[in-house]
Amino acid sequence: QVHLVESGGGLVQAGDSLRLSCTASGRTFTILPMAWFRQAPGKEREFVATMARSGNYTTYGEAVKGRFIISRDNAKSTVSLQLNSLNPEDTAVYYCAATERPTWRTNWRTSDFEYWGRGTQVTVSS
Repeated sequence: QVHLVESGGGLVQAGDSLRLSCTASGRTFTILPMAWFRQAPGKEREFVATMARSGNYTTYGEAVKGRFIISRDNAKSTVSLQLNSLNPEDTAVYYCAATERPTWRTNWRTSDFEYWGRGTQVTVSS
């Protein structure tokens, strides 16, 4: 079993940056891809970014490509998300996700991940 806890959310202004972190505990040696999703009020959960365990492969959602950067430290069992050039449309609860499945795709779905954190709120004011 794997337990994920996110941190780093908050209230920022448009144009600001924010860094989210997710710490994994438990069977962390089995984790392969780790990812970030987000969910805005009244909307479905949306894919943000994924990084392979090796760190050599990343995928980003179209809405954040070029602005957000995912990184990972396997020694610390953490995955981070740097959010740059934030705008009000980025307001959402951001969730960390992980999977033990040796999967890689370009269009990630929530069903690809069996472990989820409880989320951290990011609010961007205009």
